[in-house]
This record gives sequence, C-alpha cells and structure tokens, in this order.
Amino acid sequence: MEELNKTVVLRGINLTVEEGEFISIRGKSGAGKTTLLRIMGLLETPDKGEVRLFGRTVNQLKDHERSSLRLHYVGFVFQFFNLIPSLTVLENIELPLALAKVNKKERRKKAYELLEYFGLSELANRFPETLSGGEKQRVAVIRAIINNPRVILADDENSVLLIELLRRINVEKETTVVLATTDLYEKLPTTRDYILRSGRLYEMKPAT
Repeated sequence: MEELNKTVVLRGINLTVEEGEFISIRGKSGAGKTTLLRIMGLLETPDKGEVRLFGRTVNQLKDHERSSLRLHYVGFVFQFFNLIPSLTVLENIELPLALAKVNKKERRKKAYELLEYFGLSELANRFPETLSGGEKQRVAVIRAIINNPRVILADDENSVLLIELLRRINVEKETTVVLATTDLYEKLPTTRDYILRSGRLYEMKPAT
C-alpha cells in the first residue's frame, strides 16, 4: 500500500544500457526523466529495486563510495549547466580533476587540450556570465568528459548543438551516453529510444 501524501515518480523501471550505446529517454516536462538520470548517476536512491553500475550493485554503498564512482566513471551535463560563476571557464573544466586530486599542471594541460579539441580555447579565461547559452553548454560538456567517464548522463531541452557534441563523443571516445529530452518525435543519432510516461518506461520501435 502506498503511503499517504507520497508522490510516486517512477514505477517498475527496468532498463539496461550497454557500454558504447547512445540512448534517449524522452518524455514531457515533469515525467520523471531527471529523477531517473539522478538515480542512474547515484545522486538519488530508489525506494525499491536495484541499481547496478558496471556490474556492481550500488544501492547500499556509503556516500563516499558513491561519490568516488560518480567522480571517476560518470559525467553529468545538467540542464542549467551548473557552472560556478566565480571560476573561469578553465577552472570550471578543471574542477573534476581537482576533486580527483590531480596536480594543477596536469589538470590545466588536459583542460586546455580539450578546449582546443572543441575549438574553444579563446574562452579559457572568461567567466560564465560572459558566455552565451551555447558556449555554457559546450563548457559543461567538456567538464563532463574531463575525467574520461565511461558514461555521460545529459539532461537536455532539445539542443541540436548538445546532441551533436554527444554524438561526437559517443563515436570518437566510445563513451556511453544517456540523453533525457522533451523531444518526443525528432530522429536522434541514438542506438535505442525510450519514452517515459506515467512513471513507466517504454522502448520506442524504429520507424519503418
């Protein structure tokens, strides 16, 4: 019996993502896509069921163990980017490496290399408030991949630029990508597509 005044967001979700895949989770705003991504990324724990990451059950891990897995294996691209206003673009990108105790010289070198790889080296010393929305998004993606994560979880509001960046990373770096989007019908460069409706996840069949 469900508890009174308790909102059930997700119901009976059963999802397996293979390494190297690019999948989409589509649904209207408020459908629970962000909650599902947060569970997949170990930011939230489901009330029931099991979460496995790279073959390891993670539900009962301690906070520091979950944090370590996130830091080294999962890259996040949040809908509102979550760039730190007081840090430059370069410092924002370096942050995951700093948290991983990588020395300053090495992390700065890697951050510059990624900025150059994506053609954004001119942004290195600027602050987030001076960037356009597209520039913030690209910086957020670079920060998400700085630690060479095995999976990227992206929360998106129909950005063609973000999808192209994620496709490139998926193909060139063989990184697993899970994209949450409100776009229900647009064809995406994904291997599989799902729709989240009424708390349940349904696989979408390819158009014939």
